[in-house]
Amino acid sequence: MHWYDKLNKYFPVEEMKSQEHLEALLKDFPEYYHKDEDKYHVLMYVEAEDFIFIDYLFVSNEARGQGLGHQLVENLKTKGKPIILEVEPINYKDSDTKKRLRFYQREGFKHAKTIGYRRLSLATREVNAMEILYWAPNNEGEDVVYQALVKTYNKIHTYKDVQFYGEAYEPVEKVVQFNNEEKQKNIFDEI
Repeated sequence: MHWYDKLNKYFPVEEMKSQEHLEALLKDFPEYYHKDEDKYHVLMYVEAEDFIFIDYLFVSNEARGQGLGHQLVENLKTKGKPIILEVEPINYKDSDTKKRLRFYQREGFKHAKTIGYRRLSLATREVNAMEILYWAPNNEGEDVVYQALVKTYNKIHTYKDVQFYGEAYEPVEKVVQFNNEEKQKNIFDEI
């Protein structure tokens, strides 16, 4: 199965970039946007000078529970940079949301409780709220996570959006919010 089909089958439509968008990122930013894949996984990620952003991490059912996801995350950790990702809130009708959170908790990720992320999906026309998780090798704060998320949104998520989707995504200041006071409960407390 083609790598895009694996992602598209696994991730909700409101979270998916188009195949053309992802292929353009790989072609236009080869030093910045990366794909690591084999028969059992697809990992799409940004590697900037000072952070890593996991865009998509898929491990096939055949390989789950064998440590592949752990090894992929460990490989990124060896780069010594904060690792950031978006994850959907727990949906009790979808057991995978809880499993994903447990996985990232085991991997040492923290919940960025001061960062809000709500984006209008151009595919569904509904607002898609996501939680931000991060791993910080040097105890970097959530302000660093926020800045990395803003850069990723502006350079990756909205890249040629009008060309690929027929309209622009909302501006970053409407989508990503930072509140110095922790306003959210820890998402890991829900699992």
